[in-house]
Amino acid sequence: MRVLTIALFTGSLLIGCGGNPSKKEKIDTQQEPEIGKELTDEQLLDSVQKQTFDYFWEGAEPESGLARERIHLDNVYPAHDKDIITTGGSGFGLMAILVGVEHGFISREQALERYEKSVSFLEKADRFHGVWPHWLMPDGKMTPFSKMDNGGDLVETAFLVQGLLTVKEYFESGNEREKELANRIQKLWEEVEWDWYTKGENVLYWHWSPEYKWEMNFPVGGYNEALIMYVLAAASPTHSVKKEVYEQGWAKNGEIKNDTTFYGLRTVVNHYEHDRSPVGPMFWAHYSYLGLNPKDLKDQYADYWKLNENHAMIQYRHAVENPHEYKGYGKNLWGFTSSYSMKGYAGHRPDRDLGVISPTAALASMPYTPEQSKDFLRYMYTEQDSLIGKYGPYDAFSLEHKWYVPRYLAIDQGPIPVMIENYRSGLFWQLFMTNSDVQKGLRKLGFTSPSLPNE
Repeated sequence: MRVLTIALFTGSLLIGCGGNPSKKEKIDTQQEPEIGKELTDEQLLDSVQKQTFDYFWEGAEPESGLARERIHLDNVYPAHDKDIITTGGSGFGLMAILVGVEHGFISREQALERYEKSVSFLEKADRFHGVWPHWLMPDGKMTPFSKMDNGGDLVETAFLVQGLLTVKEYFESGNEREKELANRIQKLWEEVEWDWYTKGENVLYWHWSPEYKWEMNFPVGGYNEALIMYVLAAASPTHSVKKEVYEQGWAKNGEIKNDTTFYGLRTVVNHYEHDRSPVGPMFWAHYSYLGLNPKDLKDQYADYWKLNENHAMIQYRHAVENPHEYKGYGKNLWGFTSSYSMKGYAGHRPDRDLGVISPTAALASMPYTPEQSKDFLRYMYTEQDSLIGKYGPYDAFSLEHKWYVPRYLAIDQGPIPVMIENYRSGLFWQLFMTNSDVQKGLRKLGFTSPSLPNE
């Protein structure tokens, strides 16, 4: 296990709500100010990976071993949210646990035990044509995300399956117990009825409910965070969809290629079909690419590395140019995604900038913008350490509005350790892209990648 030098001074951070984020009281004023300055990049990366891993390890919902939707260190929760399990965030968490194994935070045996517990829970939990709901309770029952969203959620299920298949690849060549886990995951994967969620049309629908049927009426078209859903739907060995579903539903018969230029960079694809926003929140470049390797990944519509690299650099340039003159913005402080804000949960992006920074945006972009992301990481841990708690940087903050809360969201913490590991070792890209079903699905949709062996 790597020595976590920074843990000495991040483990006892003060927890506050409101007020101007500033350096915390120092226990040892002779030593601690120097520790942060002496930390290497590797130590900083170790530290943030360990803390964000802990969200999914020690912070997990105990009955399932899966991810809590949110953890509020101030213990203020709306309704029964403290107990809610997030299916999509759990997919990220399943991957984050492997970071713990690879870096010696936990043993392979400990991880296996946790995965067995979680898979047992998922096998018995509510599903709707093989698709899990957005939220589950500790007894495995669905709890509504909204009134009509009380059935299957195909996008969240895709994020969960991405994590499950990565775990499968990690263990399937192991001992008999590990192979059995891999077989159980394969069965869950094969039970997802992706084709049901087309309604017989050439598009995938986000939701279906036994009570409301297709009333939510949300066909998923690109570009957004859901590319992985279309890849998995094409890859399914039991319930796959045709290439036309991808071409007509996701790519809008090629209209997805109608890109624009923002901050001097091409957006590569059309980020918004129905409004004029040039780029989306940063999580669009993270969620689908935790396992799906964008390096030299191309199809008839995009170069996915250039797409994500430009997305991150557009956000960086926005912070550096700082058109609204928000306090703190610059080369060390950037990144906008959907997160908490002074006005509740909000979809932050350059053209809808409330003055709120969401740390996951820059940190999970480490593969695309390594130097800019490491500058942000060092600044946070050495200059804004009151904004860091036991599970890493808090979800969001604003120097401009003197606002922050000591709260976390699984879907924001999860991409941090996973994408940093992809930057450091490529682990999750290697694992997921090795899956033979995934390879068949990518070929079926016309993707090319160095990760796809010649047939």
